[in-house]
Amino acid sequence: MAPGTRRGWLLPGVVAVALVVAGAAGAAGRGATPVRSGPSRTVTITAVGDTELGNTPILPPDPWALLAPLRPYLRSPIVFGNLEGTMTDATSASCRVGPPVCYDFRVPPYYAALYRRAGFTILNSANNHIGDFGPAGVASTSRALAGAGIVQTGLPGQIGVVRADGVRVAFLGFAPYGNTNDLLDAASEAQLVARARREASLVVVYMHAGAEGPGAQHVTRGAETFLGEDRGDPYAFAHAAIDEGADLVIASGPHVLRGMQWYRGRLIDYSLGDFVNYEDFATVGPLRYSVALSITLRANGDFVAGHLTSFTLTPAGEPVVDPRGAAASLVTRLSQQDFGAAAVRLRSGGAIVP
Repeated sequence: MAPGTRRGWLLPGVVAVALVVAGAAGAAGRGATPVRSGPSRTVTITAVGDTELGNTPILPPDPWALLAPLRPYLRSPIVFGNLEGTMTDATSASCRVGPPVCYDFRVPPYYAALYRRAGFTILNSANNHIGDFGPAGVASTSRALAGAGIVQTGLPGQIGVVRADGVRVAFLGFAPYGNTNDLLDAASEAQLVARARREASLVVVYMHAGAEGPGAQHVTRGAETFLGEDRGDPYAFAHAAIDEGADLVIASGPHVLRGMQWYRGRLIDYSLGDFVNYEDFATVGPLRYSVALSITLRANGDFVAGHLTSFTLTPAGEPVVDPRGAAASLVTRLSQQDFGAAAVRLRSGGAIVP
């Protein structure tokens, strides 16, 4: 969502390291010398889109009951999600006009432990709601995640590194804002990807980018805006990230699913949609579809296997697994429409065709 804005359609065995990089420099691209693991090693990453477990004071009666049914789908050694908002008890919000015009996200800091118990190992803060409660909210969120053993990525200069199955994986979160790793700053982005290549065998880039809402399912070939705000060029950004050394690009922010594309042998998912949005957004039409992307990569970045699990969001924004695979079918259709021969293809059960 745009900062402080709400619209009518919106109603084990893992070692974690957090790095903050200031003024990172060095050669960009695949020429950078990365930390290498054995070429035969593989690691599986599960990624989901936006997660909002409510908004104080509108919180689920039992937040763990909301997350517990999702644990079977979040059992990879590395589980990533976008934390859409803050974990804070702060009350000084950035909103200056009350709902429905303005909307700030916050949940209690103890929710971080629930995320970890559900399986999340790394959460992203590069989005348009990390600053909803100012510097105090940002600091509280970082403390809560660290205290729960969850790696954070997305703040300015921040690289999150997770080691699993003997492979070091660096995560870089970007959004079109100055209080995050700024995807509108190409030079800084290239420097961070180059630094991440030196810190880990694999580099995963996340982008919170693109227009929003039911009309934003397709990937354009240019800059996208929402309510007059520059949301970046997701297509160009994703391609540049891979050119510079990323092994996987994932995204959310449009609140709907988008297609997937192969580029230089690497996979790009242009939007994973909303994973959980308890009483925060409408869940009608394309807004009701969600997925969890699980992908296995070799330590050199080569694709081994992947799978999309389909979910449908209830009216309250709770994800329920969909054995019919409607969300995966939608992603297949969008991928073919937007990327043609470069589209990622899925088998009927959601498996990604190499």
